[in-house]
Amino acid sequence: MTRVSVVGCGNMGGTLLRGLSATGRYTLTVCDLDPDAREAVSAYSTETTSNLDVASDSEVVIVAVMPDIIDGLLRDLDLSSDQTLVTIAAGVSTDAIRKHTDSTVVRVMPNLAAENCNMAAAVTEETVTDDVRALLNDVGKYIEIDESRMDIATAVNGSGPAFVFYLLDAMKEAGVEDGLNKARTLAAQTFKVAAETVLQSEQPIHELIDAVCSPKGTTIEGMNSLWESNADEAVVNAVLAAERRSQELAHDYNAE
Repeated sequence: MTRVSVVGCGNMGGTLLRGLSATGRYTLTVCDLDPDAREAVSAYSTETTSNLDVASDSEVVIVAVMPDIIDGLLRDLDLSSDQTLVTIAAGVSTDAIRKHTDSTVVRVMPNLAAENCNMAAAVTEETVTDDVRALLNDVGKYIEIDESRMDIATAVNGSGPAFVFYLLDAMKEAGVEDGLNKARTLAAQTFKVAAETVLQSEQPIHELIDAVCSPKGTTIEGMNSLWESNADEAVVNAVLAAERRSQELAHDYNAE
């Protein structure tokens, strides 16, 4: 089994641990200074520690910490050229991290669905290794991108789940307001089915919309309301705002 260490077991580190643990293919070491954080994920790991030297023994080391503390951590994390360091810190480039390590550096933007192995992730095509490809494939789907596109990927798949939750909640509320008490289940399953349809079909999305719309039916009436609104513009603006914030984080990191 591949030995993987996860340094930092907050929201994203924790979800990766849970997803990787569920596959049964990894020996997992958790490293965090916070004993409560280690305890929260101990059931999903082979070993928990606060010692970076222990974490650095793995073939793949995932650094799941915020950009403002990554430099200090990397100065104390001693990895060799035959190891792989996976970073999920938004706005921190592979070149910036290479200054602190001899290991192969792979930048990944995952999302919280790693916990149930349905993650959407983007990874730097220039540096991704077969070990990282296998790891990402085990916990979901991924695309390989040029690192210059990582800020927009951060917005689409990293921040995207929150935007989808917002839209799902709006659909749920519409049902509840008209007496559909279990609208949450219907709305969530509908989003799931729609997403799976897009993944399994090569049709353009606008053709999938047309397939649901019958002339003079209920769906076309609802779609006309959406087309006449600024709903699509609002979603685009949300994604672009998240992208700008990723760019700002990169600027702030490089200015330090």
